[in-house]
Amino acid sequence: MRVLGIETSCDETAAAVVHLPPEGRGRILSNVIHSQIEDHRAYGGVVPEIAARAHVEKLPQVVAEALRSAGVEPAGLDGIAATAGPGLIGGLHVGVTFAKALAGAHGRPFMAVNHLEAHALTPRLAGQAAFPFVLLLVSGGHCLLALAEDVGTYRLLGTTIDDAVGEAFDKGARVLGLSYPGGPAIEAAALAGNPKAHPFPRPLAGRPGCDFSFSGLKAAVKRTADGLAQQVGGGPLPSDTVADLAASYQEAIADCLADRVGNALAPHGPLAGLAVPVSALVVSGGVAANGVVRARLEAVAGRAGLPLVAPPPALCTDNGAMVAWAGLERLRLGLTDPLDVPARPRWPLDEIAGPPPGPSAGAKKESLVSTG
Repeated sequence: MRVLGIETSCDETAAAVVHLPPEGRGRILSNVIHSQIEDHRAYGGVVPEIAARAHVEKLPQVVAEALRSAGVEPAGLDGIAATAGPGLIGGLHVGVTFAKALAGAHGRPFMAVNHLEAHALTPRLAGQAAFPFVLLLVSGGHCLLALAEDVGTYRLLGTTIDDAVGEAFDKGARVLGLSYPGGPAIEAAALAGNPKAHPFPRPLAGRPGCDFSFSGLKAAVKRTADGLAQQVGGGPLPSDTVADLAASYQEAIADCLADRVGNALAPHGPLAGLAVPVSALVVSGGVAANGVVRARLEAVAGRAGLPLVAPPPALCTDNGAMVAWAGLERLRLGLTDPLDVPARPRWPLDEIAGPPPGPSAGAKKESLVSTG
């Protein structure tokens, strides 16, 4: 099987070809990404109209390069997948329309991929995560915990009640005068800082449940930074002060994530009594590339007797390979879509159609319901 995947849900124009041989693990034949970071840097975030225009301009050449690098023609593909949601609707329309045109012109099956599921399934590309597993999805627009039982079958355990963790990193970086995107900038600045310098709050820590909150933490870092700026006459903060703030802020975010994941993995938590025990804690999304976050989650998973599984950093951020692989996983289950399927700016992970009913799928769904 060879599947082309197209990703245009936000500010990366990406395409990739993934191959699954009859026996063996998936292999990325090509993975081409045009980043729009420089287009949006001056605004401190993604501007939807600028993103959509860039997708229109860049997608044809990105797809052509992905096919050329993979050494395959469109007619030689087994299917074509595109992110159909959630995301910025202008960008989604560009990618979905392009993919549908290719699929229709060459008589190939089309798969409308959920962006969140694409992140969730990425570790399976290398055969690292067997169902069921616990998923922590952390990115600029998403922060959630879910039980992944099968392709298309997810039970939401918790989500953010205000901001996504990646958004918290971006806004914290802006407060500290650091560059965009904020996650890598804060991680780099924190290397020279003291994570215990500022006792920032850990919202919801110690409370029952698996939901997240970051708005109070963002407010705290702004109050602290503003207060320190007044002490130096309103000018830029010294570099060592910025480093301490970045390290303390990053530490607080990692603690919040670890606390909520710990609740999900607790012996008497929401996963107690599953018919099939979970195989791993999977963390994916852009924030999964953060070394401090990974180390903290690895410790939490270890206490629960589970491995922490995360994609390599290059596959944590949005890319075409994750979309191609999700499309391939759906194609081999016969889950294809008609060419009139719409793009969806909102598409919750737990509203994806799963595998066709069958003895094994039915058994898995029954075990899911019995523990709810």
